[in-house]
Amino acid sequence: MNENVLPALLLTTLAGLSTGIGSVIALFAKKTNTKFLSASLGFSSGVMIYVSLIELFPAAVKAFSLVYSEKRSVLFTVLSFLGGMLLFTLLERLIPGPSLDKAPRREGKKQEKKQKLYKTGIVTAVALALHNFPEGLATFVSALQGVEVAIPIVVAIALHNIPEGIAVSVPIYYATGSRKKAFLYSFLSGLTEPLAAILGYLILMPFLSDQLYAALNGMIAGIMVLISLDELLPAANRYGHQRLSTNGLIGGMTVMAFSLIGFM
Repeated sequence: MNENVLPALLLTTLAGLSTGIGSVIALFAKKTNTKFLSASLGFSSGVMIYVSLIELFPAAVKAFSLVYSEKRSVLFTVLSFLGGMLLFTLLERLIPGPSLDKAPRREGKKQEKKQKLYKTGIVTAVALALHNFPEGLATFVSALQGVEVAIPIVVAIALHNIPEGIAVSVPIYYATGSRKKAFLYSFLSGLTEPLAAILGYLILMPFLSDQLYAALNGMIAGIMVLISLDELLPAANRYGHQRLSTNGLIGGMTVMAFSLIGFM
């Protein structure tokens, strides 16, 4: 398995740094395209949900079945899935929200809006950095089993990270007027994925087993589904283009379905 470490780290880095693609798309657009944003977020949620339920969940059941009965394998996968959701919910509560109730010094409504936008961008970057950590670990762990196993997950996470890059860079750019700062913050939020891979290798490698792989796959599936339902889809519908976000979701599932068939 050691020969897969470098390819796994490279794939994880590529998935994480795809936030930069979102930054470029956002920063070189003449104005914020809410239709594009809604469709992109819907597409990402479709990718995440499909990969979680069709790829990761069955993979966890299969790995558990190497040790336990079929019934127990499904039970342990469900518990891992729900455990991932619970873990992400607890992490979310640790993320501070912007203190918008405390208005800055009276510098006009325009300045106050910029202040709020800047806080929104920073908090978004912190939130994405935190939830990119388990995504990076999932990519790395899957790639250790083989590059062909990791490619669909890398594609899913990379596509998911592109609108994340937009979500971070747009408010910071409109608040500061600095394309460089907006790109940098967005770019750094994706670096937690290769960081998670390195820490995962250093800390988890001595303990890796079929059961641990199964539990991690189940937990990551739960995290991805929760992110899709609790963050991506509500954000996609927030701009008033619900049909576009739904079409994006269907498109994301369709793309991932055919990409997964290609790796079978």
